[in-house]
Amino acid sequence: MSKSYDLKLHRPPQNLSDRIALTLVKFMRFFADAFFKKRYGHRAVILETVAAIPGMVGGMLMHLKCLRRIEDDHGWIKELLDEAENERMHLMTFIHIAQPNAFERFIIIVAQFVFITLYVMLYIGSSRTAHRLVGYLEEEAVISYTQYLKEVDSGQIDNIEAPQIAKTYWNLPDHAKLSDLIVVVREDECKHRDINHHFAELLT
Repeated sequence: MSKSYDLKLHRPPQNLSDRIALTLVKFMRFFADAFFKKRYGHRAVILETVAAIPGMVGGMLMHLKCLRRIEDDHGWIKELLDEAENERMHLMTFIHIAQPNAFERFIIIVAQFVFITLYVMLYIGSSRTAHRLVGYLEEEAVISYTQYLKEVDSGQIDNIEAPQIAKTYWNLPDHAKLSDLIVVVREDECKHRDINHHFAELLT
């Protein structure tokens, strides 16, 4: 059953680290808008390539921290690894829709290498800022998928059949369309947004 999320939710920056996180996300958004414009399928591929990294990095570093300190993780590791797996499925789904060319696949590799390097450093330096950055990144993801859905609903983008991988993963009906897929993916992003903002606040 779908959960109702606030699609316009935004956590105002509370301190310098929050402002840094928000500025970094807006910087990434600027380049995404400039490069992809309204090619939302291709934008989703790049977005999910990046979005699948934080959960895996956070889960791994939390795992190592708990081993060092011999302490319980209070459910953080599973939550973060589940997030990483969910974002990976977003990527695997939109690959079927966007079908990126060789250059775009090269961009995926570069984006992943750059982001994982910087995110590991950020998480080690300030896990709070890292989680806040992901929260803001997911806020932008919700905005992008809402715009994507509007283009589909208005007929500007064909409402094609959802890929079988999506129907299986989200248990969508056989007649599910792209619009149905966007709705469930957007709900996932809302969940990740709220969880990462919550983690940032717990680390305050």
